[in-house]
Amino acid sequence: MIFRDRLDAGERLAAALQQYRDAPATLVLGIPRGGVVVARAIAAALHLPLGICPVRKLGAPDNPELAIGAVDDQGVTVLDHKLSRHLGLTDDELLDAAARQRDELRAWLAALGANAIPPLQGRTAILTDDGVATGYTAQAGIESLRRRGAQRVVLAVPVAPPDTAAVLAGQVDEFVCLVTPEPFYAVGNFFEEWPQVTDDEVRALLLAGNTL
Repeated sequence: MIFRDRLDAGERLAAALQQYRDAPATLVLGIPRGGVVVARAIAAALHLPLGICPVRKLGAPDNPELAIGAVDDQGVTVLDHKLSRHLGLTDDELLDAAARQRDELRAWLAALGANAIPPLQGRTAILTDDGVATGYTAQAGIESLRRRGAQRVVLAVPVAPPDTAAVLAGQVDEFVCLVTPEPFYAVGNFFEEWPQVTDDEVRALLLAGNTL
């Protein structure tokens, strides 16, 4: 399956989530940045409010594109200890890298405004991204939403490798994934259009989502 773009992926996910249309105490949260595009499409189709899930990938110190974990803004840290040891990283180096990413994430969230992360206590949170590879950011997102008091967490993504999908499915109340291809190389390979998402686009999407 090839998705046209993130909007197409979001609309297809919304079709699989119709039971949440106009559902009370339910909202859609996107993992920055690409996941916010998907989340906006879901929120618009289901008439639900939109927000940010405050998580960020943790890259290896010498290779930021290589994921060794993920963090949220409040203390959640997910680490691939096996890969980190293979790279020769010490515990102190991991903690320093996580602290730097958390500080950058907090600064980025502050620039978005106070309403980027809506109240979650007792609510159903539909968490989404534009796809999953290692699953670290999704895992951090799930834990972050639970810590913030979400009563129910639904993870909805367009594409994920089968092994990662199996792990994530066991961590949420409901898991929706449209395709689990094998072999799996990179999320972007399953999209015809894969542009970078800017901070201005994220702000515009949040503003549009908050007008519901």
